[in-house]
Amino acid sequence: MNGDGIEEARIRAAVAGYARRRAWAEAEAVLTEVLADPEVRRIGGLIDVEEHRSGMELRDEFQVFQDRYALAVRGGDVALLAGVCAGKHGRWGRICVLSAGHEDRAPHWGTTVEGPVAWIGSAPDDD
Repeated sequence: MNGDGIEEARIRAAVAGYARRRAWAEAEAVLTEVLADPEVRRIGGLIDVEEHRSGMELRDEFQVFQDRYALAVRGGDVALLAGVCAGKHGRWGRICVLSAGHEDRAPHWGTTVEGPVAWIGSAPDDD
């Protein structure tokens, strides 16, 4: 590749990076506006209440998974932790403690500082 080709590739990469950053910024602005809508916030509150109600309802059945998870974390049981569901909502402090593959028969379930919680699906902030 000659000097002109290298410069052209550098410019193309810079333009692509700018376009990507701008698209993310625009998407974030739209999402922020939608999430600020009073009706969206009201419905979000209803979902939160239902997730916690469901979590309490399922506690007797799933608490053993929470206990197993806590022991695995304390004991560094990597094999057991590798078999735990990958579902989590990091922003809300949720980690599913059920075994991987449970989604066909049960929602995600774990505990938060507010108590047990059950939820369906995962979030983009899963990390």
